[in-house]
Amino acid sequence: MSRRDEGGKRAGRPQRADARRNEEALLRAAAAVFAASGVEAPVRDIAAGAGVRVGTIYRHFPTRADLVIAVYRHQVDACAEAGPALLAGSDTPCAALERWIDLFVDFLVTKHGLAAVMQSDNAGLRALHACFLDRLVPECARLLEAAAASGELRSGLEPYELLRGVGNLCIGADGDSRYDARRLVALLVAGLRRPQ
Repeated sequence: MSRRDEGGKRAGRPQRADARRNEEALLRAAAAVFAASGVEAPVRDIAAGAGVRVGTIYRHFPTRADLVIAVYRHQVDACAEAGPALLAGSDTPCAALERWIDLFVDFLVTKHGLAAVMQSDNAGLRALHACFLDRLVPECARLLEAAAASGELRSGLEPYELLRGVGNLCIGADGDSRYDARRLVALLVAGLRRPQ
């Protein structure tokens, strides 16, 4: 069994290129399976989605908790890292914020079943929420500040409150076909705009 840090990442020597590719494929496949079936989905489904054998999963992630932590850290990192590119490539800072919030919602909908898993004593799982806050709140703050400075958005918005509000709108979205969390999140973000 390989040693991992609290973030679920392998401690020690760097990985070979093919091992990194396998791990990336596993993380993408696991995220898709978790979104569809929850974090307790069979490992064989993840292996099939990644095009690898089940043993490859256990070589990279000895426990289910290691895999869950790695998937969610990977998604948090991707969401945080998207902010600067969206800000640079969007027509307006508000458009960048809207697109970033869409990515955040995508991340939230893959969390199906995570709350139950986080009840365990695994230190990496307990640290996941802190990682989430450390990475996403500052990025949301940058996007909000840019949109407010451009005059598109009201000023004084708190990034934590916005993320918490979006998160609350997404709770239970997967269990009710009559509920469209994305539509409500879009209405929330539209309501942040400064009146013309």
